[in-house]
Amino acid sequence: MMGKETPPNSESGAGSRGRSAKKRPSKPGKPGKARNDRPSASMRSVTADEAPVRLQKYLASAGVASRRKSETLISEGHVRVNGKVITELGTKVVPGRDSVKVRGEPVLPERLVYYLLNKPDGVVCSAEGTVDDRGRSTVLSLLHGVGERVFPVGRLDYHSRGVLLLTNDGELAGALAHPRHRVVKTYHVKFQGKLEPQAIEAFHEGVTLDDGTKTLPVHELLPVKETTTNTWLQIGISQGLNRQLRRMGEALGYPVLKLIRVAIGDLTADGLSEGEFRPLTATEVAQLQHLVQENGHAQPAGRRK
Repeated sequence: MMGKETPPNSESGAGSRGRSAKKRPSKPGKPGKARNDRPSASMRSVTADEAPVRLQKYLASAGVASRRKSETLISEGHVRVNGKVITELGTKVVPGRDSVKVRGEPVLPERLVYYLLNKPDGVVCSAEGTVDDRGRSTVLSLLHGVGERVFPVGRLDYHSRGVLLLTNDGELAGALAHPRHRVVKTYHVKFQGKLEPQAIEAFHEGVTLDDGTKTLPVHELLPVKETTTNTWLQIGISQGLNRQLRRMGEALGYPVLKLIRVAIGDLTADGLSEGEFRPLTATEVAQLQHLVQENGHAQPAGRRK
């Protein structure tokens, strides 16, 4: 397991952004310890007197999958409504009245919950259980006391740390992860070597990865610290390609040595030690919902430096 390292101006590795961030004293963390000193998240229950909703939206709100994946389940004939196989995406159901099953399993309305975890090193982002097929602990192993079926929004790889959202709100999760909504995730990244101007320019223009994919321009690129052998940068991106920042570094010839997500939008892990989590406040949930709705209707952003 890689040794823990905290970049300059960062408290627990996921709590602060930029050079002017206010510092707070760090406290030793206890894995899986929930911080419940803030108001609970906005949680609603679906009731029988609600208006009809599209089937894919109902599946997403019940925590089955994201809306897009729910559409695939419907199209492939895995969903039954009142005993009938449904493949039409425009089908509507009345929550609490219509019987909905996916692959034979009943889909029941579930209250929506939202948690923010300060993910430590050496934990897998998986919702398949508390331990993966290689015997490694997953992020679910840290969520003691959470009864709902939640899943991580996006991924942080095994040796990456920092801000991670977990929820059963498939619709919001899908929107947060989709680059069309331009929700910026901010990272502190330690690269091996001193980055040349051409590398900095490539981040602003887009980097061609090993499979030929060209990334979108970064939303933010700020220096944090530079030594004779390494460079720390603060980078904001709205894409979520697999191992994107690590692959960008590899493509440019500057391997990533450390990677810490310090924010999703304006959400940070301030006050949370590594391994701790807390529910989002109702205000924070509303802000995320507003962010994806506002950005979803906005024009694509141009080059930003």
